[in-house]
Amino acid sequence: MDNFLQVVFNIPVKATYTYKNLEDNPGKVGYRVEAMLGRRKLIGFVTKTTNVEPTEFKANPILRVVDKEPLFNSILLELANWVADFTMCSVGEALGAMLPGGKREKGLPASSIEEIPDPKDITLSTEQEVAITAILNDKNPIFYLFGITGSGKTEVFLQAAKEVLNRGESVIYLVPEISLTHQVVDTLKSRFTQGVAVLHSHLTPSQRLTEWRRIQSGEAPLIIGARSAIFAPCDKLGLIIIDEEHENSYKSSNTPRYSARQVAMKRARLQGSKLVLGSATPSVESWKLMDDGKIKRLNLTKRLSGGAMPKSTIVDMRHEDGVLSKTLIKKIEEAYNQGRQTILFLNRRGFSYFFHCNSCGYEMVCKNCSVSLTYHKNKNRMVCHYCGYQAYPISVCPECNSLDIGSTGFGVEHIEEEVGKIFPSLNIKRLDSDVLNQKNSKTLLKDTLNDFKNKKIDILLGTQMVARGLNFPGVKLVGIIMADTGLKMPDFRAAERSFGLIVQVSGRAGRYAPDGEVVIQTFMPQNRTINLAAKSDINSFYTSELEDRKLLEFPPYTRMIRLVFRSKRLGEMLKVIDSFEKELTRGIDNSTEILGPSECPISVIAGSYRHQILIRTTNLNSAHSVTYSLLQRSKIPAYIYIEVDVDPISLL
Repeated sequence: MDNFLQVVFNIPVKATYTYKNLEDNPGKVGYRVEAMLGRRKLIGFVTKTTNVEPTEFKANPILRVVDKEPLFNSILLELANWVADFTMCSVGEALGAMLPGGKREKGLPASSIEEIPDPKDITLSTEQEVAITAILNDKNPIFYLFGITGSGKTEVFLQAAKEVLNRGESVIYLVPEISLTHQVVDTLKSRFTQGVAVLHSHLTPSQRLTEWRRIQSGEAPLIIGARSAIFAPCDKLGLIIIDEEHENSYKSSNTPRYSARQVAMKRARLQGSKLVLGSATPSVESWKLMDDGKIKRLNLTKRLSGGAMPKSTIVDMRHEDGVLSKTLIKKIEEAYNQGRQTILFLNRRGFSYFFHCNSCGYEMVCKNCSVSLTYHKNKNRMVCHYCGYQAYPISVCPECNSLDIGSTGFGVEHIEEEVGKIFPSLNIKRLDSDVLNQKNSKTLLKDTLNDFKNKKIDILLGTQMVARGLNFPGVKLVGIIMADTGLKMPDFRAAERSFGLIVQVSGRAGRYAPDGEVVIQTFMPQNRTINLAAKSDINSFYTSELEDRKLLEFPPYTRMIRLVFRSKRLGEMLKVIDSFEKELTRGIDNSTEILGPSECPISVIAGSYRHQILIRTTNLNSAHSVTYSLLQRSKIPAYIYIEVDVDPISLL
C-alpha cells in the first residue's frame, strides 16, 4: 500500500492535492475518496499514489474511501487528462463530466433511433453490405456513413455492432440529446444476446452507477446513450458509433465544453477501435474531412421501404395572409382525403415571440436577459427561454399608457390554434418540449407516437422533436411553416443548421411510398440554402458553403477559441477584458487573429453581462498554448467568470 494519495476535485482549480492514505481501507488510483478541502468536505478522484511524503506541509488523512473498486481505468484517466488540456479545464472537472451522475445532459425523452425491424424481415441492399464489410474489414480507422433519410443507416450500424460484439469486444452507440425510450431499448435487447447498458441523464445516480459497473465487469458490452456515454468504462472497445453526427447536442454546453466527436476520435486512437459517424446532413467539418480523404465515406443512396425522396414546393409567404399558405392547406386536405397523414414543423416554441406596443414601440423583454419574452397562451404567461423568467402579459403599455398592444410572430402553439380553426374535424396533436415537460412525459410521448403510427392522429405538429427519428408509413406530407427562422441568426453556422433541419424534416415524408410531398413556407424564396435544401442537393450546398467559409476564413479552414466573460459588474469587467485582450495580442503570432472584444449577440443572460473574445487561427496548438498560459497566470477577479470554448459550435 502507498501511504499518500494525489487527489483532484470537480472544481475549476487546476491543482492536485496530497492526502495521507488510510491503513485499514486504503484508496487506490481510479477510486473516489472523501476529504476536507479547506473547510469543505468534498468527493475527489485519486489520480496517483506514492510513498514520497511531502516536505513543505503535513498531509491530512482522507476521511473515507467511497468505492470498493476503481471507477476509472488508465485509459479513462488518460482521456480525462486530454479533455482537461484541450478544453482548458481541471482534470477533476473532466472526471466529473465522465462519472455517471455528473453534469446533466440536455435532452428530452425521445428516440433518434428509427424503428428497428425484426432481423428475420431484413434483406440488406448491396450498398448496406458494402458498408458493413468496409467497417469490419478495412484498415481505415474512421468511416462516415452518408445516406439519405430512410436509406437504412441504422441497420448498418446494428449489423456492424453485432459482428464486433461476437468477437468479444464492446460497442459504444451514441445518439443525440436524448434518453432512449423503453421501447427502443427493449428492441435492441431483443436483437442482441449480449448485455445492453444505457447511460443518459434521466437515470438516478444509483442507476447510473449500476450501469457503469455492469459495463466495467463486461456484463454489458453494448452501451447506448447520449453524449457522456463516450466515457463508458469498457476495456475491449471495438467500435464507436455516432448517429446523427451533425447534432449540436454532441457538444457540451457546460465545463468541460468537449465535443463527443473529438473525444471519440481520441479514444478510438487510444484503444485501437473503429469509429463510424453517420448522418444524412453531415457537419461541414466532417464533409471537408471526407473530401480530404481523412475519413472514408460510405454512401447509401436509396430508400429501402419502397419510398422515394419527396417532391418539394417553395411557397413565397410575402403573398399570403395567414400562417398557413393556400398551397399547404390544399395539400393537407388532399393527404387527409387519401387517408394519409401530415407533419407540420416550426422551430419555435410558444404562441408568439414579440409582444409590443403599436403606439410607441415598447417591447416586453426579460428583466434578466437581453431577449424578448415569448407568449405561452396555454399558461397565459410571458416566458424567457434563456433564464426561465415569467410574467403576465400586459394590457396597457407601461411607457405611453396606450391600449394598442399585441403580439407579433408566431410559435407552434399559435399554429396549433390556427390549424384547429381551419381543420376542426381533424385530429391534431402538438409535440414539443413544453408538452413533454409535464410529469407524465414518457407516457404522453409514447401514446402520441403510437396514436400517430396507428393513424389516430391526422396532423402532428411540433418543433425539432418531429424533425428526426419519426418513421411512419402513413406520412405523405411535411409542411415547414417558417423555413428561414434559423437563417437570421448572427452565427456563421446559420446556413448549415437551416439546411440540415429542412432536409431532415423533409425526410419524414414518402418513406414507404414514392409520392411524398414537402411544402416549404418562407419569406426568402430566393435564398440559396432554402432552394438547395428543397432539392436535397447536398453536394452543391456543401461546395458553396465551403467556398464561403474559405473566403471568410471560418472553420473548417481555421480553428476558433471563444472566450466569454460574464459578470454583473459591467464596468469592471470591460477593464479586465481590455487588459486581457492586450496581453493576448502580445503573445500571438501571424497565424492567429483576435476578433473583439465585443458584446455577445445575446448580451445579457440571467442578469449577467456577456462579452466575448474570438481567437481565430490556422495554428491551433500555438494559439491554444498562448491562451491557456494567459488564463493560468491572469488574476481574474472572482466576480468575473470566463467560459472557454475550443471549436465553438455557436457564437450566440
